[in-house]
Amino acid sequence: MRSSILGFVGGAALLQQQAALPSHPLLLFLASAMLALLGAWRLRGACRVAANALCGLALGFCWAALVATHALAPGLAKADEGRDVVITGTIDNLPNRTSQFTRFNFAVESAEGMAVPPRIALSWYAGFRGAVEPVPVLQPGERWRLKVRLQRPHGNANPHGFDYELWLLEQGVRATGYVRAEGPHVRLAGFVVTPSNAVERMRSMLRERILRALEGRDYAGVIVALVVGDQRAIDQSDWQVFNRTGISHLVSISGLHITMIAGLVAWLAAGLWRRSFFLRRVQLPLLLPAQKIAALAGMLAALLYVLLAGFGIPAQRTLYMLCVVALALWTDRLASVTHVLALAACVVVLIDPWAVMWPGFWLSFGAVGVILYASVGRTAVYKNPGDPAAADPDLQRATPLTRRQRWLRGLRAAVTTQYAVTLGLVPLTLLLFAQVSLVSPLANAIAIPVVSLLVTPLALAGAVLPTSLGTPLLVLAHETMRWLAALLEWFSAVPLAVWTAPVPPWWLFALALVGTAWALAPRGWPARWLGLFTWLPLLALQPDAPAPGTLRVTAFDVGQGMAVLVETSGHRLLYDTGPSYGEEADAGGRVILPYLRARGIHRLDGLVVSHGDSDHSGGALSVLRDIGVPWLLSSLPPDHPAALAARAQRHCVAGQRWQWDGVRFEMLHPTAASYADAALKTNGRSCTLRIVAAGGTVLLPGDIEARQENELVAREGPRLRADILLVPHHGSGTSSTAPFLDAVQPSTAVFQVGYRNRYRHPKQEVVERYASRAVRIARSDEVGAITITVGQGVTIEEYRKTRPRYWY
Repeated sequence: MRSSILGFVGGAALLQQQAALPSHPLLLFLASAMLALLGAWRLRGACRVAANALCGLALGFCWAALVATHALAPGLAKADEGRDVVITGTIDNLPNRTSQFTRFNFAVESAEGMAVPPRIALSWYAGFRGAVEPVPVLQPGERWRLKVRLQRPHGNANPHGFDYELWLLEQGVRATGYVRAEGPHVRLAGFVVTPSNAVERMRSMLRERILRALEGRDYAGVIVALVVGDQRAIDQSDWQVFNRTGISHLVSISGLHITMIAGLVAWLAAGLWRRSFFLRRVQLPLLLPAQKIAALAGMLAALLYVLLAGFGIPAQRTLYMLCVVALALWTDRLASVTHVLALAACVVVLIDPWAVMWPGFWLSFGAVGVILYASVGRTAVYKNPGDPAAADPDLQRATPLTRRQRWLRGLRAAVTTQYAVTLGLVPLTLLLFAQVSLVSPLANAIAIPVVSLLVTPLALAGAVLPTSLGTPLLVLAHETMRWLAALLEWFSAVPLAVWTAPVPPWWLFALALVGTAWALAPRGWPARWLGLFTWLPLLALQPDAPAPGTLRVTAFDVGQGMAVLVETSGHRLLYDTGPSYGEEADAGGRVILPYLRARGIHRLDGLVVSHGDSDHSGGALSVLRDIGVPWLLSSLPPDHPAALAARAQRHCVAGQRWQWDGVRFEMLHPTAASYADAALKTNGRSCTLRIVAAGGTVLLPGDIEARQENELVAREGPRLRADILLVPHHGSGTSSTAPFLDAVQPSTAVFQVGYRNRYRHPKQEVVERYASRAVRIARSDEVGAITITVGQGVTIEEYRKTRPRYWY
């Protein structure tokens, strides 16, 4: 069975790598092959295991394809994008409220004049596009009539970035949009009774109660996350500390918390049942064993907690494992721990085939697998003193252990488990996150008991008890978390708190995985310490770089904004940092830094911010705060936050030059005199950078407009010639003039624009201007991140084309 389940999981993962969903004939063929493999039941040994795995692979592939086909079916027509429509339905999840907007999912019941998918994601902005009134307080389960504008699911597509389109597909969301300012917006019903709405309303009530009790306190968002699984109120600075110390898995409703709550409820239920709930005439254990009642109570408690958690993968895994154990106990069947783990994985993938695409799935099951591998079958067996097999004095005990011995034994088991998990997950953590927390063992040794045994029970009790009793418990939980966070912040500040390395290739990861299994093998296994040497290539891996004299330019897909990474063989420069996405998110934190970490890049040699518009400088603070940057070159005013945060800041001025690894850099604009012109717009002072390599030239002009283009043509003339042009001002109608294009004569034009952006960039007449000159056009909203290598020739990689997926 286990081999079949592993094959099933592998088949679902294989389907998620496909550029298109298989046709129905192929599905029938795979189903037929699966039935044929079922005839291999007479096989024995390795042949039978292989046949079962292949059968599971075919079944998993077919099942994931069928689920994906069903999920993709309800879509928004291309012609209906950008149209206003009045819809009626209910708020379908826990809304995310900030001072600027409220985001929520909406279950559509009816739409006027066009077909709308049954589940959509909406944003309701405050003071945006003519809105005067504030956004009303929305609650799950409310029925509303709203006027909205929709578009098909679309997200930024970058290497090592978050796949927003896949996440929407997994959530069943097939359109996104925003609520129009002019309305009509009418609340039709306060609550529509459904099981899902009841759960979400309960989560909302608990969240509001916690936030009221902890108003103004720094870690209220962490307490909310521990009770209802909503992590959106946790600050990014706190996440950075949790990630660097390796305890981010605790700041949620994790499997450990669910097991603890289920165990506590099971213990209470068993104790009360054994005492017959203090009834004198009824002996309940004679009717039903206390163990079965404990299993049932623990399972129900786990189910309730998982529903409050929002049904995350770690929570699902724990719930399904507890259900399998409870079922085995009720049916008087002994459950193997490996069978329990395999069945839990099967149920998770059966319900959600996309689960295999997220790190949480592999970390969750990987951690449990490591614990089982390092512990099952290695527990000491206590024998009678006369047993000749009991050579170890520790095994020669016929009397029960003392309380001190039990505590020491439990402490040793906890230390062994933490040691095994820390070592066992190193290769997987490097593969998924390109970093490993070196302070994680110590941080977890402190944080696990504090969060699991103190903060979480106090938070849960405080959330459900009456206000007079609950508020002091919530405050106590918060203060305990605040003390722990202060300690973790000190841990995270240690210079070697985190080891970073590039994401390894699959063969290097496989080698490290084998070595880790060798190192965690049972006692007596020869030279276990040698297994750790397989980590050396993994930990010593260096970022790849272009050959000497070669230039690599990566234009990120950041939406409506600019961000370009320029690399030579030994240096890296970031030109612009993309837009800000809100109060706590920007392109620096969401796009640029994850890419740099995955590449193993922890230092830049320079940063150029062309000008102060937020779509170019919005991510600068995140970059300057989280990665080493020796200098900033920009046209920003001295009091700009990015200028203040930089180690060294200078104005960009025409004539500045430097050379890295045979590649020449030259600033063409603005002139020094332009800084004295107070009437000049920030666009007109954009830092314009020319980069010349042996194989070609790249021109990065920022947001210059027609006036500055004419000045450049007059001043530089033929020197403006470039093979690659980052289109000025995202292709607006005020840039890309004919004289400028005739002077540059680009072979490739890169448009960094947002999908269906409100400025309608690029303008159609500008696109036609480039097309009429036979210029190859690459748009980030269509192809994702664009990587250009200038060496012997010019090669271009477009992310959505080199990594096609069926949901794009």
